[in-house]
Amino acid sequence: MLNKFNYKFLVTILVLLFVKNGISQDSLYYSSAFNLSGPDLKTELYSIIKGHVQFPYTASSTDVWDILKETDKDKANPNNVILFYSNRSVNAAQEYNNRAGWSREHVWAKSRGDFGTSEGAGTDVHHLRACDISVNSTRNNRNFDDCKSCVDVVDNGFKTGSKRDASLWTFQPPDNYKGDVARMIFYMTVRYEGEGAEPDLELTNTLLSKTDKSPLHSVTETLLKWSLEDAVSAEERLRNEIIYKDYQKNRNPFIDYPELAEYLYGDSIGYVWKPEIVLSVEQKKKALFTIYPNPTKGQVTIEGEYTSLTVFNAVGQVLDLQAGQTISLEAYPNGSYFFQITDAKGFTSVIKIYKEE
Repeated sequence: MLNKFNYKFLVTILVLLFVKNGISQDSLYYSSAFNLSGPDLKTELYSIIKGHVQFPYTASSTDVWDILKETDKDKANPNNVILFYSNRSVNAAQEYNNRAGWSREHVWAKSRGDFGTSEGAGTDVHHLRACDISVNSTRNNRNFDDCKSCVDVVDNGFKTGSKRDASLWTFQPPDNYKGDVARMIFYMTVRYEGEGAEPDLELTNTLLSKTDKSPLHSVTETLLKWSLEDAVSAEERLRNEIIYKDYQKNRNPFIDYPELAEYLYGDSIGYVWKPEIVLSVEQKKKALFTIYPNPTKGQVTIEGEYTSLTVFNAVGQVLDLQAGQTISLEAYPNGSYFFQITDAKGFTSVIKIYKEE
């Protein structure tokens, strides 16, 4: 969690995240939630993403197996899927195959709210991932938290980078999946509000036992930290697009706007959400400067005229960087960075840049 001083700074930065008259497709999708806070913000986000197209868990028609073969496809080998928690590529066609294949992991454990594999929460692909069967079994319904007494989780004889705790009922994914886990859990708490037969899913900081079927998941503070530490990846964004355009017709707000986690569950609770408005292609042509690539693996290029530049990390610390046409983030960890830049006309904006592997 951010401390109060850095939090106030970050709120200021987030409020500055705008460009005059620019709007993106994502902005249109979420526009009714702009300038809201607290419960009103959560309620409006729920109204935007609820009512998605539902698919069966297993069927002769399009089912969860089929969708995961697209959302979790190995780009280097389109016949395979990448296993969550393991980063291992396996043949997609085999599916479960009498425990010789892969399984479907409910990142929000299906026993937490006892919704099973029923259509709705049980088949919502925004929190379902292809997973090794043994790793899925090890994860079980463990709480997500940093392990204290860490035991390696092994898949097919190889250490996955995931850890389980030897004495506590917790599970820690590899660093490159921590943010993914957090954003999927956050999504579920907004999408499922107890309407009709749906569960009312919420976060908690309390560790839950294996047998507890309360509609809760933990640990809130750890998930907020993971979301900041592991920025949204290109793979997450592509997955979100596939689910939205090709299948469920709804989006994960925490992939499109990761800062929403702080507004709903972190240090920004009660503050009005004023998201970054993204320039259209035509407006970018008229801008005095452009910054790319975003996300970046280290080098950031600034094209055009600007008079001042300050770069901050996600907790409001100023980075010791020399202004120029090329800015290097290679010495800094993956995550979100804020480029506060003033153009030749005196207009100041703040642009969020993601650094990833």
